[in-house]
Amino acid sequence: MHPMDQMSLIFWTGLTGILSALATGLGAIPVHFVKKDSNVVRAFSSAIAAGMMISASVFSLAQEGIALKDKMPSAPYVVILGLLLGAAFFRFTERFVANSNAHHPFLEKGLTKRGLLIFIAMFIHSIPEGIAIGVAFATGNLQFGLVMAIAISVHNIPEGMAVSLPLKSDGVSTRNCALASIMTSVPQPVMAVPSALLAWFFEPLLPVGLGFAGGAMIYLTVSELIPDALAEGGKSLTAWGVMVGLSGMLLITTLLNAIPI
Repeated sequence: MHPMDQMSLIFWTGLTGILSALATGLGAIPVHFVKKDSNVVRAFSSAIAAGMMISASVFSLAQEGIALKDKMPSAPYVVILGLLLGAAFFRFTERFVANSNAHHPFLEKGLTKRGLLIFIAMFIHSIPEGIAIGVAFATGNLQFGLVMAIAISVHNIPEGMAVSLPLKSDGVSTRNCALASIMTSVPQPVMAVPSALLAWFFEPLLPVGLGFAGGAMIYLTVSELIPDALAEGGKSLTAWGVMVGLSGMLLITTLLNAIPI
């Protein structure tokens, strides 16, 4: 495989970054059939989204970061540090959103505090994914870059579901769920091109970035989604919802990784 010239590198990272962001919007399609007026549906939706986010954080983000130990022996420790930093950052974000309730333009438009926090967590989680696409293309191997971009694009569909489920049960329209899902993935095209051009700078940031994103998502699930599900649906429903979401996301990830490319 010939190394790519700079224009090809910019074209492919930009294009695949945009397509991976658009793929997130597809996750809103199955969510279209969720009814917003049922507490049980709201609770189960929150619990499933929580399970999906925990699965994505542990089995995708953290695992990918730890797997970088061949190149960076300190990667597992940096991922652990990233997890704690992400949780700490999200604690401050949560407090900031809570304190600015009265004045926040997003909240005035009908988006709940929970919806805004989900958006922020998933937005953060897209940043290292964008870096991963760019760094993959920067190897000069077009096939490797495309495999990475396709993998992230397909993973984005269930992540779009994780964003859309709680929003839909809060009464947000399917179209706006899809738009919100796509917007959470905007960092992918934005980060992919600079990461490809400056791989030497961005690649060492991947372990802490993956851990940080995972920590933010796990904090969100424990502080917002699971308590909401417990309050509206009780312990058993919440536990099963988390298990369905976690197992489902893990199954999707496993099947995707088994596809020969």
